[in-house]
Formats: sequence, C-alpha cells, structure tokens
Amino acid sequence: MTDVPTTTRQDWATDQEVRWCPGCGDYSILTAVQLLMPELGVRREDTVFVSGIGCAARFPYYMNTYGLHSIHGRSPAIATGLAMARGDLHVWVVGGDGDMMSIGGNHLIHALRRNVNLNILLFNNQIYGLTKGQYSPTSERGKITKSTPHGSVEQPFNAVSLALGAEASFVARTHDMDRNHMQEMFRRAHQHPGAALVEVYQNCNVFNDGAFAAITKRDARDSMLINLQHGEPVRFGADNELGVVIEHGRARTVAVADVGLDALVVHDETEPDPSVAFALSRLADSNDVPTPIGVFRAVDRTEYGSAVTSQIAASQSKAGPGDLQALLHSRPTWQVA
Repeated sequence: MTDVPTTTRQDWATDQEVRWCPGCGDYSILTAVQLLMPELGVRREDTVFVSGIGCAARFPYYMNTYGLHSIHGRSPAIATGLAMARGDLHVWVVGGDGDMMSIGGNHLIHALRRNVNLNILLFNNQIYGLTKGQYSPTSERGKITKSTPHGSVEQPFNAVSLALGAEASFVARTHDMDRNHMQEMFRRAHQHPGAALVEVYQNCNVFNDGAFAAITKRDARDSMLINLQHGEPVRFGADNELGVVIEHGRARTVAVADVGLDALVVHDETEPDPSVAFALSRLADSNDVPTPIGVFRAVDRTEYGSAVTSQIAASQSKAGPGDLQALLHSRPTWQVA
C-alpha cells in the first residue's frame, strides 16, 4: 500500500453550506472531526460516514468522504452491513439521542453487543431538535416540551450506562465545549478494534439551550467534570481536593481529606468486568452535579466482522464453495399454483 497522502481540514470538508442553527453545538463537533481526520492516517476514499435522521444526521453532507444519509434510527444497522462487507473501510456512525436511542435503540445495542467495527458518535442534547422541540429518550423527568406540556414522567436513558449494559467494548463521553477532549475521544474510538461509542454532550441552543451549562462552562469544569484517567485515582476539583469512592457497588463523591487517597477508586478502563465503569456512569443523575467524562471502558474483544469472515472461510475450506441453485431448490420447497 502506498503512503497516505498528507491532507488538511479543507480536504475533508465539502463545498456544501453548513446549515445548522447559528450557535448549535454541532458546528464545534464538525470542526473537531474535520481537524482530526488528517491526523488519523486514513484516506478519504476509505472513510464512510453513516447517519440516520435528525440535525446530527446532516453530518455526511459536510464530510468529503463517502457518506450515507439513511433512515430514522437505522444507521447502526446499515453501517453494520457496510462494515461486514468492506472490512477495509473506516466506518463512522453519527446520530442524535432521539435518532439512535428511540427508534434506533435496538439497532444500537446490537451493534455494540456484537462488537462490529464502528465508530459511533452519539450527539446528546436531550431534545428532538429537527422536529422542533419534543422530549427525547434522554430528557430528564419533569421536562416540559411541546409533547410533554405537563412534564415528562419517563425515566430517561443514560447513554453510557446503556452502552456498558450492552457490553460495548469501548465507551466514552465528551462535550462540545472542549475541542481537544473531543478529538482525543474520537481518536481513541477510531483506534479501537470493534464497536466504539462516544457520547457527546451537545447544546441545542434553540430548543434546550444550556442543558449542560452547569457542568461544561469553563469556570465550572474543575468542580463539575470528573476526567477519568486510566490507572489514576478518580479525582477532580481545582486542587484535586475531591474524589470518588465506590461502596457496596455505588459510586459517590467525597473530599479526599476526609477519606484519604487510598480510599479512592483507581480507574481501570481495561477491566473486563464493566461493574465499576457502570457505577461511575451512574454517579451523576442530573446535569448539575459532578459528572464523569473520558473513557469508561476499552477492552479487547473479538471483532464481529473478522470473526464471521473467518468462520465463512473455515466452512468453505471444508465443504467447498456453496451452490446457490441447490440451496434454492432444496427441501422443504413448495410449488405455488
């Protein structure tokens, strides 16, 4: 294979006018991706972005790669077929919380469970933006929207918890106010062999403005964002004066001075058992309390496409190539008058 040509952000951007609402968090995510792609050592013609329906689903129009704008919620399923047929491609899946966690929820969890080689970027703004402000599967209880005028009574999904429950081999969280952190999470997802999900806290400034402001504003991050670092005690705060302990399977925040450094949980993203990662994902139950970001889990597991390909090759070596006509005319068959 010849060397990958040097590219810039402009090479990865199309000539299409980027059309989101002014101030939308999608702009910063797009910029982060376009700036990152030249650093990944991949070719544009070997890269595909697949999306469903929603504001985030416009992403393929703005990436100068192959792209598929599919139907509502089905992007993980369509991307699975592509990744299975063309294991040489770098397949990215982009969608919002409504697209991928409502009608597409079943497709998402099975792509993660199977460990298909996909990079899945889930833009979570806790609202339906494209259809003008209805509550979504991640909207908090009591959320007043056009479709819940008296407040939502539903228990919302926690996207990271859902992914860990589906045994995803790579799970991370970032937010649209920190380009460097986004790029690091996206880079890690791309490097991971298998299904990688990155939840991005993304601001919809029209229908759910400031949903994450209490934790993502620059002056709040030290005390409100818990940056998970592999092999390090889970600490946060301007002077690392706060930390996280796990007791009886539940995570809670503490003052380090009260419990001592040795009491803090040491983050291990490679731990095969997802229990601790799941406990960390449940630490924040609202958007105004300390919230973990970073890589929750990154474990080695057999990638689905390569496993199936190996299985097919092994069966063909034993039985020889299949006979489609013989299969179609094999028993049981019926003749319809």
